[in-house]
Amino acid sequence: MTSLLLRNLFFTILQPGMVAGFIPYWIIRNQLDQILEKQMGIFQFIAVLLFITGFVVTIACILRFAFEGKGTLSPADETKQLVIGGLYRYSRNPMYVGVMLMLIGEALLASSKDLWIYAAIIFGCFHLFILIHEEPRLQRDFGDQYTQYRQKVRRWL
Repeated sequence: MTSLLLRNLFFTILQPGMVAGFIPYWIIRNQLDQILEKQMGIFQFIAVLLFITGFVVTIACILRFAFEGKGTLSPADETKQLVIGGLYRYSRNPMYVGVMLMLIGEALLASSKDLWIYAAIIFGCFHLFILIHEEPRLQRDFGDQYTQYRQKVRRWL
């Protein structure tokens, strides 16, 4: 179990950490002082709430992958069991939703056109990856169980 948790920590830093952490920071790094000096208004408050919500959703999904799925979020170390509990009862892809909430929160907080564009590109990449890789893999690995799950739960929300 320790090995699985360490692998999840590694892939969390590597994947959502890069997508929602390092790359957005790199995009706005020259504006960071101005962003942090801004007075907190309603949009900034909403942005922070969106980011925190996305972070909590992402971590909850990663933990569910470890404990229920017996795997990680990475395509290199996939789950051994179909994960359908927790937030996966409402969305087939809540981890991606969580990352998108973080990106939207960052773009709103920074008032950055570049972060909005980045978020849109990331969403497009997520959607294509799900269609091209994840859904066919889940169908192949879990068959009827995945078919029934797919009929009951929407892809996004």
